This record gives sequence, structure tokens and C-alpha cells, in this order.
Amino acid sequence: MKTKISTRKLVLIAIGLVSIGALSAYKYSPAKNVPVKFKQIMGADISFIPQLEAEGRKFNDNGVSKDPFTILKDHGFNYVRLRIFNNPKADSGYSAKGYCGLEDTKKMALRIKEAGMGFLLDFHYSDTWADPGKQYKPAAWKKLNNQQLQDSIKAFTRLTLLALKKQGTLPDMVQVGNEINHGILWPDGRLKNLDTLAGFLKAGISGVREVSGNIRIMLHIACGGQNAESIYFVDNMLKRGVNFDIIGESYYPEWHGTPDSLKNNLTSLTTRYKQDVMVAEYSQHKREVNDIAFSLPGNKVKGTFIWEPFSWGETFVDKQGNTNAHMATYDSIKNQYHISQ
Repeated sequence: MKTKISTRKLVLIAIGLVSIGALSAYKYSPAKNVPVKFKQIMGADISFIPQLEAEGRKFNDNGVSKDPFTILKDHGFNYVRLRIFNNPKADSGYSAKGYCGLEDTKKMALRIKEAGMGFLLDFHYSDTWADPGKQYKPAAWKKLNNQQLQDSIKAFTRLTLLALKKQGTLPDMVQVGNEINHGILWPDGRLKNLDTLAGFLKAGISGVREVSGNIRIMLHIACGGQNAESIYFVDNMLKRGVNFDIIGESYYPEWHGTPDSLKNNLTSLTTRYKQDVMVAEYSQHKREVNDIAFSLPGNKVKGTFIWEPFSWGETFVDKQGNTNAHMATYDSIKNQYHISQ
């Protein structure tokens, strides 16, 4: 027997900690919500920054103390990516302090727009990390049926974007899910349940489109060097009417092979599909990844996003927060490929 849940309750379930009343009586400032467009994107996911700053971390560039956004801009970066969780304060959630929840995201979005940078928002559709090895439902959604899950995905997406729109910081690009090549909202939305998965993605996309037709939508998969797996996923989503703008790929060599594997996969995707392509995450092989992205013919690979370079993997700051030799690589990339800001 299907559980009956009212539309209002579904909205409350979907948005979690967002105050519904606060999302009424908008006074939009359209000029603030004008999309940022760059021919080429050199981006960074820096979602850890509020936590690092709260812990007292400082950053220096050539001996000068600088805000991390200033450091990025000074070395050619023009886009910032943020992840967002449904309710990071939930039991077994991402952060008891609410990092990467809506309020934290709103504050970071203001900093992005004040810096004149593009903004990519990455919906994890979970209270904690979502990736190919885990796609846990938000705690508030665990007992919902298929239709209720679709309604909740749409409502959470839409209301999050409305809250950002209210303060004039709509994202320029949105990921409907994070590394979703094995599906989302397990077990219902596992990859083997292709129709269900497509329905979930269409619900999220609908939530975006109802707020703005200018936001570009990415499907992000973790198959940087796996062409057959990439094609299988994209073909099946297109076959089921999932309408999106960008194919995003993660690239980590321990899982996705050599830079040549990445190059071969991206080349195949750009020739097979009308959608643009992005390297949505990487850390190692900085020069090679960006050379591939900005050199492939057709200008359909729009750019790259390095993942958490201030604190994870092959960082471009040392343990004291000083920029290191990797920054010279980005200066060179900026100059060689004429990255605009």
C-alpha cells in the first residue's frame, strides 16, 4: 500500500533545514543573477574553504597573505565549484556544523559572485558523500516511494536554487548528482534500474529549469578513462529522454588510467554527442589534463575543475598555506590558452 504524503510535507522533507516561509515575497535583482559565460573554464572545487578558515588556516601567495578566491583569480582560475548536501547535520551526515549545507553554500556563493567568477553547484542528493561507491538516500527520504522521491528531488533542487536566486547568486551551472555512473538514491536509482534512474535525473533537471533556463546542466560520471562505460551511461540516459548540456568526467589515474586514456575518452565523447564535455574533477597530471581539455579539436571540451587544491591530493599550497611550484603550471596554462576572467 502506498503511503500518502501531502505536497507540503514532501516539500518540507525535500528542503530539510530551509525555511519555506523565507522563500516567499522575493525581491529579485535580475542584474545580479545574469549568467557568467567563459569560452574556456579553469575551475576549482574549494568547498572545504569555510571549514579550513574556521580552523584558522591562512593562505599566502609569493609571501603575501591573500583570500583563496584572490589566489585563484591571480593564477587564471575563473570558476568555482561547490558541493551541497541535503541535510549535512543529520545523523551520519557530512557535518554537524552544517558545512556544505544551504546556509554555508549561500555564503560561499556570495564570495564567488563578488570575485566575478562562474559558479558550479554540485547536488549530491544525500546527507553525506555520494560517489560511485555510495549513493545513500537522505535520512528524510528513506521511506519514500518512487514518485515521492522524484517529487523530493525536484523540490529540493528548486528551493535550493530559489534561495540562491533571492540573494542574486544563481549558479551558472548545476550538476544533477555527483559521480552518478552507478546511479543515485540507492537501491531504487541504481544503474541497473535505468528507467528509475532516468526519472530521478529528469526530476532534478526539471527543478533547475523551473528556476532558470539559463543554468547549464551537467551529468557527472566518474569514468575519465573508461569510454565504453561512459557511452553506456550517456546513451541510456539520452534514450530515456534525459535532457542535459554537459558530460562531466572525473579523472584520477589510480582508477581511470593514463592521460592518454582520458584523451581517447574525451575525443570519443566530443565526436559522438552534441553535448559539451568537462573534466569535472582531477588532481594529478595538472599540465596533461588541461592540455587535453584545451587542445582537443572542435572546442567542445569546455574546461576543468581541480578538486580541493588547498587541502587534498596534489595541492598547490604547502602545509603552511604557501603557494608552491604547481602554481607556475596554472600561470602557464592561463597564458598559453588565453583563459579569460
